[in-house]
Amino acid sequence: MANLEELLHQRLAPSFESVAGIPVDPAIRRSQRAHFQSDAVLALVSKIGGNPQDIAAQVVKAAQLDDLCSSVEVSGPGFINLTIADTALGRLLAVSCSDERIGVPQTGVPEKITVDYSAPNAAKEMHVGHLRSTIIGDAAVRLLEWLGHTVIRQNHIGEWGTPFGMLVEHLLDIGESEAAHELSVGDLNGFYQAARRKFDADEQFKDRARRRVVLLQSGDETTLRLWHTLVDESKKYFMIVYGMLGVRLTEDDFFGESYYNDHLQSVVDELDELGLLRESDGAQCVFPEGYKNRHGDPLPIIVKKGDGGFGYGATDLATIRHRLRNLKAIRLLYVVGLPQSQHLEMIHTVARDAGWLVSPARAEHVGHGSILGDDGKMLRTRAGASVKLVDLLEEAVSRAAAVIAVKNPRLDEETRADVARAVGIGAVKYADLSTDRLKDYVFDYDRMLAFEGNTAPYLQYARARICSIFRRSGAEPPQDIAALVITEPAERALALELLAFGSVVTAVAETLEFHRLATYLYSLASAFTTFYEKCPVLRSEGETQQSRLGLCDLTARTLELGLGLLGIESPDQM
Repeated sequence: MANLEELLHQRLAPSFESVAGIPVDPAIRRSQRAHFQSDAVLALVSKIGGNPQDIAAQVVKAAQLDDLCSSVEVSGPGFINLTIADTALGRLLAVSCSDERIGVPQTGVPEKITVDYSAPNAAKEMHVGHLRSTIIGDAAVRLLEWLGHTVIRQNHIGEWGTPFGMLVEHLLDIGESEAAHELSVGDLNGFYQAARRKFDADEQFKDRARRRVVLLQSGDETTLRLWHTLVDESKKYFMIVYGMLGVRLTEDDFFGESYYNDHLQSVVDELDELGLLRESDGAQCVFPEGYKNRHGDPLPIIVKKGDGGFGYGATDLATIRHRLRNLKAIRLLYVVGLPQSQHLEMIHTVARDAGWLVSPARAEHVGHGSILGDDGKMLRTRAGASVKLVDLLEEAVSRAAAVIAVKNPRLDEETRADVARAVGIGAVKYADLSTDRLKDYVFDYDRMLAFEGNTAPYLQYARARICSIFRRSGAEPPQDIAALVITEPAERALALELLAFGSVVTAVAETLEFHRLATYLYSLASAFTTFYEKCPVLRSEGETQQSRLGLCDLTARTLELGLGLLGIESPDQM
């Protein structure tokens, strides 16, 4: 175990308990007064009384810290300041160097987790509004899988309901082969808009579309075949976008609204048997307690409409029941924009009331803000339309290629193209993930592609520079080293950052606040820059050189892994 915070917790927790007589969280955190600080005494005094400094002194006396800390001091009203010994840093770093997981073990309690993310609509192109859910969801999948959880990806695409009567009729009008060609070249918006124009202008077409919906919902064989053409071509297009974006979603992860059709009536029946259904204006509804509309009236989830059709609330309830009952998920993540917060809370409340969502299972809304233009409004084209995701990504890669051509004109054409793709897509992802997901952010190509500041190119370049040290010198990372030698302040600062990786990823796996991982990686890259400036690597000798090469290699591996958990590639040269 090379996680310093965890080690200090393991050493101090028994000492606190022996002094207080009750289990105590040592509350370890980084500190400016020392390397770490324990604040637990302040809260403990309010429970057991006594002098806080005396209690802190007793805890320190009982703790086994001699092999870990060079200094342990009690200060102020009972703070315990802990300075890690250079020799301990060296030993722990050596453990990380020799471990393919750089000292971070898999979770001791693996869980089955569903991640609901991306969720585009069939027969419509993916636009900038799908970007955050797709990027954040992919990062969640990568991190949780790496920690040893079983992760089930759920791409809940919209591919059922009234619009598909209109779309199938339009497909018939232009011919199946022409429609398949139009959809296969990615012009989903054009296809949808043409169908919509006919629907709005032609009453005959509108009547046909409505009849087609009935045929679709009743399982008419021809209608279902045509519907499959629309959905299958849409999925092919989605996979092209996911390939460009470099996310892990596959065709096996598509679970559209239609998947739950056969589950809907049983949801209604079960809610009725539980006494949760109430009739309202002819519709069957659930009224979860505590939710009201703007007029103060109880807010319903419409499960079954008066005309016998099912509301989308029924699909959402069938979905959560399926994930809990059939998939046996313990943690259900919904990576969805913040405007859906109340709806999801209501769905989760009903699932609890129905006895589906019971401890230890839990459902979490991984909410996120919006992407804005430089005018502070939702990012749109100059014509006012949503920005197509394909166009946004291609522009990022094109701009990155121009930057790379100037930065390193010696790269061959194939390598330059690969680097441009990694930098362009990485810049888009990092700009999103380095922002608190609950906040909106302004999309700015120049800022996200900059090689200075908290950006993906800065982090990618920091790792590429380390790779160049080994490539140019022919040196190899040290193997089976017992301990690294830490003597200089810049080495010490870099060592502390490297040993913080485990605690950061563990915390982010719980909160899914990926900006905290991004902030850590930026701090690590900055600490390495200072180290590289202050501590000669190749010009040093003996065990000092081996130690510094070890620091370089561990930094490169940590940056590569950290960026990889965010879904960002790390080119070896830039």
